[in-house]
Amino acid sequence: MYVELRNINKKFGNFQAADNISFSIEKGSLIGLLGPSGSGKTTILRLIAGLEDPDSGDIFIDGKRVNDLEPSHRGIGFVFQNYALFRYMTVFDNIAFGLEVQKKDKAYIKKRVSELISLIGLGGLENRRPHQLSGGQKQRVAFARALAPNPALLLLDEPFAAIDAKVRKELRSWLRETINKVGITSIFVTHDQDEAVEVADKIIITNHGRIEQMGTPVDIYKNPTTPFAAKFIGESSTIENYYNLHGFSRDEGYDKAIIRPEFVSISKLGKEIYPHASEQGIVKEVFFRGNMLEVKISIADNEIIAYRSLEDEELVPGEKISVLIYRLYLYNEDSVRLIENEILTSRPEFSI
Repeated sequence: MYVELRNINKKFGNFQAADNISFSIEKGSLIGLLGPSGSGKTTILRLIAGLEDPDSGDIFIDGKRVNDLEPSHRGIGFVFQNYALFRYMTVFDNIAFGLEVQKKDKAYIKKRVSELISLIGLGGLENRRPHQLSGGQKQRVAFARALAPNPALLLLDEPFAAIDAKVRKELRSWLRETINKVGITSIFVTHDQDEAVEVADKIIITNHGRIEQMGTPVDIYKNPTTPFAAKFIGESSTIENYYNLHGFSRDEGYDKAIIRPEFVSISKLGKEIYPHASEQGIVKEVFFRGNMLEVKISIADNEIIAYRSLEDEELVPGEKISVLIYRLYLYNEDSVRLIENEILTSRPEFSI
């Protein structure tokens, strides 16, 4: 493994920012540290970079223990959330800064910086200063500056947080493609699920200074292993009386359930496909989400969310509708379990 953390602990006063953190990362992979504010993800990044020292535990990079190494000796490039560009320097000089610190000769610096400017697609902007660049262009310059000294590991702290939504979406694809071209092992911090799912090879979910789950975006989404992961990833509604829903029996080991919108199908009354497995709900609100509608529904004394195509018949608040729940996650304090609607699985004519 290229990066490995073993039993890392870090406290700030009484706050446990890293609680016995252990994980390993393969060389060349792109890892997303995902979690809510205060979950420990940025602390983990700063510990790897050497910007913070662990209270206990060991950090290894390329097989070498780096706890006692200065940040400048760890072979790490760091991209900060706020770009941290030198405002009075040109694009060229910002990217060249690390190489000049390393006392590289001028010919090498010119060649390396020119390669990186081409890589980030900012040819012709070499002499501009940061205030003459857009947010997306600034972030590309910050990325190139981090890559200039040929680091073995790239760390990015919420790299798109200061950029507007449309540009952020474009930069996600750009970052993924560029890191794949360079082939550098990379770890980025984000609180944005879409960002993590779209960019990362694997996701590490953090919560209260602990690792909740690590895996591919698809595996974590389909197979959450902890209640927090199940509730945090994707859109979800939590209900307590799941056993009152058609097709679901009470499991004494689980007192609550999570229903995701894709587990739900809704239709006009009398137009349901599986009437014996469906039940009646009431439309509370309908939200336009651009390419679909999000429908909030009251059912069995709970509120859940379903998605509906723009091509489907209009639904209005207060309307009674048919609701079919295909599956749901049961959970307790320690575990999560996916169960299917018993009516659909027990009768062949209802197979889906």
